[in-house]
Amino acid sequence: MTFLEQQDFPRFQPRVLARLMKSILVGGILSTTPLVSLALASDVTTAETESLEVISVKGSYSRSLERAVDLKKSNTGFSDSIVATDVADFPEQNLAEALQRMPGVTIERNKGLGSKVNVRSLPTEFTHVSINNLATASGSGGRDVEFDIFASEIIQSVTVQKSPSAADEEGGIAGSVQISTARPFDYSDSKFILSAEGAHNSISKEIDPKLSLLASDTFGDWGALVSFSTSQRTNRTDSNSGINFRPMGRFLEASGARSAQAITVLERDAGVTVNDRLDKNETNRIIFQDKVGDRVYLNDQDKWGATASLQYKPSNTFSLTFDAMLGGYKAVEDEYDAAAYTASSRSTLETIHDYDDTTLAEYGIVVLTDVSYTATQHEFLSKERINDTDFTQYSLALDWQLQGWDINALVGYSGADKTLDYANLKHVAYASSRSRWTANGGETLASAGFDMYSSPESYLFEAYETELENVTDDKYAAQLDFKKALELGFLPALSSVQFGVRYTDKSKERQFGATKIQGPTAGSSEWVNTRTMADSQLQLVTDIVPGGNYQPKDLNWMQISNDYARNTFRYSGFSVPFNAKDYYRVDEEVLSLYAMANMDFDLAGKPVFLNAGVRAVDTSVLSFGYHQIQNADGSTGFTTEPISKEGSYNELLPSLNMTMEVLDDVLVRAAASETLMRPALTNIAYKRSVSWNSFRFTDGNPDLKPTYAKQWELGVEWYLENGGLLAASYFWKDIEGVVRQELTGTVPNVEKLNANGSLDGYYEFDVYQPVNAEGSYKVTGLELIAQLPLSRLHPVLDGFGINANYTILDNTLTGSSDLDIPTPPEGLADTTWNFTFYYENESFDARISYNYKDKYVEVIERSLYPVYRDAYGQTDIALGYKLNDNIKLSLKAINVTDEATKGYTLTPAFPVINEYSGRRISLGLRADF
Repeated sequence: MTFLEQQDFPRFQPRVLARLMKSILVGGILSTTPLVSLALASDVTTAETESLEVISVKGSYSRSLERAVDLKKSNTGFSDSIVATDVADFPEQNLAEALQRMPGVTIERNKGLGSKVNVRSLPTEFTHVSINNLATASGSGGRDVEFDIFASEIIQSVTVQKSPSAADEEGGIAGSVQISTARPFDYSDSKFILSAEGAHNSISKEIDPKLSLLASDTFGDWGALVSFSTSQRTNRTDSNSGINFRPMGRFLEASGARSAQAITVLERDAGVTVNDRLDKNETNRIIFQDKVGDRVYLNDQDKWGATASLQYKPSNTFSLTFDAMLGGYKAVEDEYDAAAYTASSRSTLETIHDYDDTTLAEYGIVVLTDVSYTATQHEFLSKERINDTDFTQYSLALDWQLQGWDINALVGYSGADKTLDYANLKHVAYASSRSRWTANGGETLASAGFDMYSSPESYLFEAYETELENVTDDKYAAQLDFKKALELGFLPALSSVQFGVRYTDKSKERQFGATKIQGPTAGSSEWVNTRTMADSQLQLVTDIVPGGNYQPKDLNWMQISNDYARNTFRYSGFSVPFNAKDYYRVDEEVLSLYAMANMDFDLAGKPVFLNAGVRAVDTSVLSFGYHQIQNADGSTGFTTEPISKEGSYNELLPSLNMTMEVLDDVLVRAAASETLMRPALTNIAYKRSVSWNSFRFTDGNPDLKPTYAKQWELGVEWYLENGGLLAASYFWKDIEGVVRQELTGTVPNVEKLNANGSLDGYYEFDVYQPVNAEGSYKVTGLELIAQLPLSRLHPVLDGFGINANYTILDNTLTGSSDLDIPTPPEGLADTTWNFTFYYENESFDARISYNYKDKYVEVIERSLYPVYRDAYGQTDIALGYKLNDNIKLSLKAINVTDEATKGYTLTPAFPVINEYSGRRISLGLRADF
């Protein structure tokens, strides 16, 4: 029984239909205005309107590009696609990395692995994702999808729809990623494909296996298909990181000698006079290093995915298809961290050796770049993160042509169940230290006879911290669409009308618990300040994890392995209970009605296709959880009580897509629409969380509205022979209602404890909530595509080709900094480009690809300082050789130049991360029968 079931929360009664009909009447959809004048757009599905023959070993990369170009040309709006071989034949590690080859698509990487997708460099939460026309759950807290849980080998095609139509479930402000899995009647005959691969990582030195298969056949009116992929990945990442900005309020707000000494040292060594030690606007502009850490990560992944499709197709006018997609993803990440936490509760400034008051002078910021501290908390942390996600999706689709009507129906379910298990074994030693920035990160120097890396007997056990989180993400959907071809004598241009209805019911439930072990039995604190690090089994960190030397610098240290920690410190019968105060659940119901029309006519002697329509969307939200309120008697404690709240909104979203063939194979394409992106479910959740280090409460906000965009795009596309394409488009977006974290109140006299349970002090905590920011922001961009077989230039270049794209943005969209530091929003990069050069003949193919993403803001630390992920470019290579008509050998390499991931706060003068994940080489064999 969940915490919700134990409470008398109001039941969520569907009421969206009544409100939607009211909004339709008010909006005038049922007025005397003809439906045609309001109507929109394209077919129900764009990538699925035609059967796709899967490109196999008998095909080629150029054939897959040709098929993708055909889809782009026939689609109503702006879009790009990849199919079969293009998805599976690059050296990607998951679906996100397969998508990065597409125009305008980049990815966010986490320790060398693509995890989230950006379309046109906009933040990931602006992208809508669906699989087989069903919006996808992945267990994340937002609307974004965690692509690293999906195997690319089981995907048939992907279309990124950049201009929405009324028939789309959601348009997505950046775009909509529409993923399709294979069906048996996609093939002209029976098919069996088997591939095996082994991949080697240059740092971990491990070899990881991957196995995939697909089997499909038809039996008269029936067809069946199954596919399966399983893989393991062991990746090591070495990182000199954690060198964040920390405002001087950490010391100045402390009582007694700590603040007095900090004031004295600031004036003595840096000439900085503190006027009001409690004025955050002043203290937030005096910066020191929060922590300097050297870290080694080992990430072990086991991933599997499977699809099944059962199709009944007695004729070309009727088909009934059941699709299933299942998957499992388990990642165990070990982190071994040796760090100097300069901002400890015992410490303050001792000596400022160097400072910088010029680099960030325009913001009034002084950075203390080289400082000795009185009592740094030196830490050895052995952290273990286990992510176990199960994914399930089922859908039943009907396609029926009946007496001039095209009828399409869909019912489906998408769900993800994620369990996150976290543990942190912490040993600390307090001593004076000197920490400073270096060219690539930071370092801590030995001082006062104490070397933090070689004194395990000085480190005392503080706690073995554990957390357990379970997230259940479910979505049910039903859709019914009707399309009618017309031949009207009084309006011959109107070729067809289409209308439909869609209902979705989405629910996200989260349970969380945390506890600390400080002794050999429950409630015991026997080990605190008595057990030392030397009392445990120690190993060199480079022996605990496979591979060679620590990459960022010449350094090694002793650490306690996570296997030893789990076996030693978790006493018999230990478990992590869920806490009521951390529970929340969000239910969301959406009902949409749409109508659209297609028109074919000539304009100035040129054929024109016009698609126009409108979607009416009505949404109800119910959020419930537990709220922490200060005790009524005025004491500093808090009482937890259940609470719930409803929210709602409705919108009319018009759209228009048009193409004109101005010359043979030269299209001018135009689109305009209004669209939305719903707020993250974690932001809607009615809950309060706390960040003790930031002195902050964060509340949810069920009254959040979506982020809206008005957008238009104009482009020209020249379709050449053999899949060639030259295209350029200019897009414009006006975005309003961007979700920001905003200070909405304060809570005085909050008791804050140290990790060992001692009193740190009483502080005033800020209360932040996500809100829809006022005003609107402009984003404009240019996208260029060149897909060119070079045989067009000269016959000697037969077999050579390029596939390149370039996207550049100009925007007024800003992130939220309480210091009014101008910054783009998180995830937005100004420039991205991809370039692939390939060669192929009957038996051999080779491709080299370079992907580049400009710098972008990764996080706005403490809502004050933008932290940038530096510009990153990666080179990948794929080679293939056909041993015979059925078997192909491949050699692939990821990040062949071994690029490092770097980041900085505000300017590269203050680096925060220097991270190495290595290169990956794989050898594979693929058989196709």
